[in-house]
Amino acid sequence: MKKVLPQHTDHAGVMWHGAYIAWLEEARVQALEMAGLPYEELTSQGFEMPVVRLNIKYLKAAIHGDEVVMESVHLSRNRLRLPWKTVFFKEGGEVIAIAEVELVLVKQEVGNTKLVKNVPLQVEEALTNLRKGP
Repeated sequence: MKKVLPQHTDHAGVMWHGAYIAWLEEARVQALEMAGLPYEELTSQGFEMPVVRLNIKYLKAAIHGDEVVMESVHLSRNRLRLPWKTVFFKEGGEVIAIAEVELVLVKQEVGNTKLVKNVPLQVEEALTNLRKGP
């Protein structure tokens, strides 16, 4: 659960659209950690997961002081893309936003970044665990 704080809002006290993006990143990193893959471990091996597509449908405003719950799930891999769907709820279950994000896995080497076509076993296992759910 996240609380909408002043730094998340615009001058009218409404959650700023960019704050959703930061929360999406936090949710993905936490989900991978709960699935057995700490993001620090991934990056220490030279891997990153940049966003290649992002779509957020805003349905209702989140206001300063609101408590927001996010449900973030990893969907089945589509070739090289790693899709996620996150639903943002206010207290009481009202859906306020739905986000769809696609990532790719890249390997950073000295002076070069390469798209990873064969996902390492540890990453695939974590993604499989996420699709299975708790």
